[in-house]
Amino acid sequence: MPGCGLNNPKRGHHKIIIGAAPGVGKTYRMLEEAQNLKRSGMDVVVGYLEAHGRKETEILAEGLEMIPRCMIPYKTFSLQEMDKDAIIARVPHLVLIDELAHTNAVGSTNQKRFEDVEEILQVGINVVSTVNIQHIESLNDLVSRITTVQVNERIPDWVLDNAEVVMVDISIDELQERLKKGKIYAPEKIEQALGNFFKKGNLVALRELALREVANTVEEQAEGDVLSCPVEPTGIHERILVCISTHPDSQRLIRRGFRIADRMCGELLVVFVRLKDRELPQAYQRQLTQHEALTRELDGKFLELRANSIVDAIVNIAQEKKVTQIIVGESLTERCFWNPFQPAIPYQIFKRTNNIDVYIVSSHQP
Repeated sequence: MPGCGLNNPKRGHHKIIIGAAPGVGKTYRMLEEAQNLKRSGMDVVVGYLEAHGRKETEILAEGLEMIPRCMIPYKTFSLQEMDKDAIIARVPHLVLIDELAHTNAVGSTNQKRFEDVEEILQVGINVVSTVNIQHIESLNDLVSRITTVQVNERIPDWVLDNAEVVMVDISIDELQERLKKGKIYAPEKIEQALGNFFKKGNLVALRELALREVANTVEEQAEGDVLSCPVEPTGIHERILVCISTHPDSQRLIRRGFRIADRMCGELLVVFVRLKDRELPQAYQRQLTQHEALTRELDGKFLELRANSIVDAIVNIAQEKKVTQIIVGESLTERCFWNPFQPAIPYQIFKRTNNIDVYIVSSHQP
C-alpha cells in the first residue's frame, strides 16, 4: 500500500517514534507528548499501551483515557487486542498506539497492527505509534546479521515513508544500565539479554542503523516536497534487477535490491527464470510465491520468465527494461556441474551487457 495516504486530504497525521532497541524510552516519550497535548486541550486517547510493568511508564499514563481492548476467541481462551473499531467510533483527535509491528491474534480483522493504524488514519484520526529499528522489513537481514536474532514481526518501509519519523536516543551505557536495574526486562532475563541482543557491539550497530534510517527518511521526504524524485544529472532512471531462485535466501537479495532502489529513487525489478524443461515441486512453488509477495510489499515488480537459458533471459529482460544494475546471489557464481568449463552466470551476464553494473551478494548467513 505504498503512498496510500498521499492523495487523501482527510487522512490523519502519523507520527512514528523509533528506537534502536527496547528500553530506550519510546513509549515514555509518546506518553509525555500526549500529556502535554491533553493539557493544551487536545482530545487524546490511548488505543494500545504496553508498559511492560515499568512503573514510571504506568504513572505517566495516568489520566489518559484508555480505549478498552477487545477479546479475540482462540481455542479454549481469549486474547486481548487493540479495538480498532472502538477507536474509530470514538473519533478522538489523537490516539496513541504502542508496538506498531505487532501481529494480531488469529480472527482479527487485520493480520497486522500497522494495517489497523492505516484504517484509523484513513478516517482522519491522528496517530502516534512506536517501533524499533529491527522491525523494518528491508533491514531484516542486516539486523539478523548484527544480532543473530531473526525478527518475525516487521512493517513495510512504506509505513515510514508515509509518516513523520522521530528517534528516541540514549547512550549505550545508559541503556545497559537501565537493563541491569530491571527497567527493561524481568530480573531473570537480564544476564541473558546482556550476553545476546544487548551486547555493546550490537547496540552500537543498531543505534547507527537507526540514526541513518531516520536521517534518510527525513531527507527523502524533504526532497519530495520539491519534486517526487530528484533528477539525476545524467537523466538516467535507475532500475535495479534482482535475479532470484526459489531458495529462501532470495528474500535477502530482494531486500538488498529494495534498499538500493529506494536510496537512488529507482525502480525495483525482481526476476525468476523457470527453465522450460523443468517443473517446480510444490515446496519450491510456495517459496516462489513468498518471494513474489515480498516484492510487491516492497513496491517492486515481479517477473517470472520461461526460457531455455537463464543467462539469455536475464540479459534480454535487462536490455528490454533498460536496467542499470543487476544483483545476483553468490550461489550463481558456481559453475554448472554438467559443463564445468562454462563461465559462472554473473560473468556471462557481465560480458553480454553494456553499462550495467553486476553485483554478487554474499550468501553468508548470520
